Amino acid sequence: QVQLVESGGGLVQPGGSLRLSCAASGFISSAYAMDWYRQAPGKERELVAQIGSGGSTMYADSAKGRFTISRDNAKNTVYLQMNNLKPEDTAAYYCHVRRLGRDYWGKGTLVTVSS
Repeated sequence: QVQLVESGGGLVQPGGSLRLSCAASGFISSAYAMDWYRQAPGKERELVAQIGSGGSTMYADSAKGRFTISRDNAKNTVYLQMNNLKPEDTAAYYCHVRRLGRDYWGKGTLVTVSS
């Protein structure tokens, strides 16, 4: 069955970096667009970055220039490298894929940016 498992979150100071990982199983992730979303307390879930099956990428304005999405097809894993983190990046980060008309989500990993 399709599973997405996020990891790599934690507490980091402003200006710091984290790399999130999304390990996919039950399907070949390279065949699909994969996304990172985030949801801050009291706010709606928002798209942060997407990587297409061909490797094209897109980013939310808030992530441009600071975040990089990538994939390792051999490991069936998608990454989100986050640099120059800001307090407003504090949120639960979720991996997502839409496959055969159905949405799949991981359970999320929490990122807290605070001094």
